[in-house]
Amino acid sequence: MSQTASKAPGAPAPSGDANRWKALVFIALAQLMVVLDATIVNIALPSAQQDLGISDGNKQWVITAYALAFGGLLLFGGRIADLWGRKRAFVIGLVGFAAASALGGAATNEAMMFGARALQGVFGALLAPAALSLLAVMFTDAKERAKAFGIYGAIAGGGGAVGFILGGVLTEYMDWRWTFFVNIPFAVIAALGAYFVIREPEGGRNRNPLDIPGVLLSTLGLVALVYGFTRAESEGWGDTTTVGLFIASAVLLIAFVVTEAKVKAPLLPLRVVTDRNRGGIYLSLGIAIIAMFGTFLFLTYYLQVIKGYTPIKTGFAFLPMIAGMMVGSTQIGTRLMTRVPARALMGPGFLVAAGGMLFLTRMEIGSSYASVILPSMLLLGLGMGTAFMPAMSLATLGVEPRDAGVASAMVNTSQQVGGAIGTALLNTIAASATTSYISDHIAGAGSRSQQQLVQLEGMVHGYTAAVWLAVGMLVLAAVIVVTLVNAGRPGSTTVTGSEEGAVDELAVPVVAH
Repeated sequence: MSQTASKAPGAPAPSGDANRWKALVFIALAQLMVVLDATIVNIALPSAQQDLGISDGNKQWVITAYALAFGGLLLFGGRIADLWGRKRAFVIGLVGFAAASALGGAATNEAMMFGARALQGVFGALLAPAALSLLAVMFTDAKERAKAFGIYGAIAGGGGAVGFILGGVLTEYMDWRWTFFVNIPFAVIAALGAYFVIREPEGGRNRNPLDIPGVLLSTLGLVALVYGFTRAESEGWGDTTTVGLFIASAVLLIAFVVTEAKVKAPLLPLRVVTDRNRGGIYLSLGIAIIAMFGTFLFLTYYLQVIKGYTPIKTGFAFLPMIAGMMVGSTQIGTRLMTRVPARALMGPGFLVAAGGMLFLTRMEIGSSYASVILPSMLLLGLGMGTAFMPAMSLATLGVEPRDAGVASAMVNTSQQVGGAIGTALLNTIAASATTSYISDHIAGAGSRSQQQLVQLEGMVHGYTAAVWLAVGMLVLAAVIVVTLVNAGRPGSTTVTGSEEGAVDELAVPVVAH
């Protein structure tokens, strides 16, 4: 079927909206800001904790307040974008994020800081799905869509590592407050550009009334899930409150699914997630992010604590991964996306990333950066960049335009929940392996220096134990993709009409769902 024959009613022709590439610049800038914020604050946290007098017991809330608001409200944010219009939601999200960042940078006590971080999460949950759904409805031509999502995928995957570099530079040479203030110019430029440049296609709004029970159940269920994993990291998996949170989350999310199957205008239409291709994308992305976020954490500690790197040097050590991400997304993914099925890119991509992880299982105290970390970073970036790019496109492809916001929110939700699980799960495994190693070897260490050496060896042993699980996670993600994702060439699909029952129209035959 020709691509022109399958364009959505009201969607721009490939040459119709001359501003769509300019719009991509501002959408990508906003996405970079949100992704940067996830890691940039980690570098600044020790300095901010000291200045504001935040206790060790409360310091996690600088991270947790953001994660809970962002992860819990993503589906609601995606639905609001469908209701209000993506451009409006995008601009409001940017302005609100800038204001919350200014509040965080000006914080004088821990309450002000926690509140600012929660507000950043709220507006981030509005901004992130609006950005991705704008791409989904603006780029309908196959080759253009491939290029646009290649750029977006590279930023989504590599932006976190850039945050380590920027966070280190700002904290070391200026002040931790600039890790918040730096968001303001990003947001202002992106908001002004979006306001004047973005022209959202007509006819893609979802004007149904809000599904309030769905909003409450999904928000509370996701908050309980994210907080459960966050608490498990600090209090342990057997903690009564942790277990209670997981049980509450399961009950709330099951109730959410039951509710969505019955209500007339659901927050998350089940057709969005029950499609085997989109379901496979959401699941595999979430599992891959578990591996990736955990690795970020261990590599940061390994480089700074074991190898003695400064924050800036640690940040620059992640650069090869960013380079790999860029090549994987913008060269391999973009060039092959219109030629091969998505699983032929995503499956091998996750396996290449798993190969990169295997290098990290060889980590020792005396390991050199060039022989272990560098090849790992390159392969990890190359594999994840190649896999992310078609995943971002296919996750929003073929959905009815009125569902584009909530489908985009599901991508972000799988990443957010995956990040929370990865940090908690892998950290717990590493801590357990470290404790076991030290208890087995400390008796044989006579001097103080030998005891310190055993402790460092125990830390590295813990990291490699967790990395083995990360390898398994990436292999599992590849298996899920090959098993579930059966769409044809994703780049040869255009977004179809907004009428009920609209389906994907592919330029090549597709195995029936």
